[in-house]
Amino acid sequence: LLIYIIDYFVLCVGQRQFHDQYFDTSAFNLTLKDMWLRKRKGCWELKCPASLCSRYQEITDLSKSKRQRNAEEQCLSEDESWLKELNLGCFAEFTTVRRSFTVDEDGVQIDLDQADFGYSVGEIEVIVSDGGDVQSALEKIRKTAERLGELTDEQKTLLGGKMNVFLKRHRPEHYEELLKEHVL
Repeated sequence: LLIYIIDYFVLCVGQRQFHDQYFDTSAFNLTLKDMWLRKRKGCWELKCPASLCSRYQEITDLSKSKRQRNAEEQCLSEDESWLKELNLGCFAEFTTVRRSFTVDEDGVQIDLDQADFGYSVGEIEVIVSDGGDVQSALEKIRKTAERLGELTDEQKTLLGGKMNVFLKRHRPEHYEELLKEHVL
């Protein structure tokens, strides 16, 4: 089925591999606020909710304020002593192979991820800049999902993001705290 779909309206744009490390305190001060500090390819990113939906704002340019500029200078230096000063430790680490496809819709990308802890997941994404048309992006995602075929309720129940599945399998106490606080 995927081969037919690819031939019909999807173009493969490449494959890449990346290694992620996620950091938090032992009391889960960041993740319990649904904030995810990640290091990928030597770059620091902070993922935080952009709304009440399952959309995230990825902050990769930390230069918007003086305090953020100072944090960026610290983060991008090879000295990561700031992690210890802030009591941050790595709680998740895994490598992902991602195959990316574009759809014949403007700006729609499909990523198929295979993580080294034995989990695969797909994502339909449309990137919206600040002030962009979120409703239009959601409509493009809905149309693409419809073309790929709807999931059954059972399939939807089984799905989860890489981090959710990683935590459930490898950090069950952290996972339970996030469930209890309605973060996941």
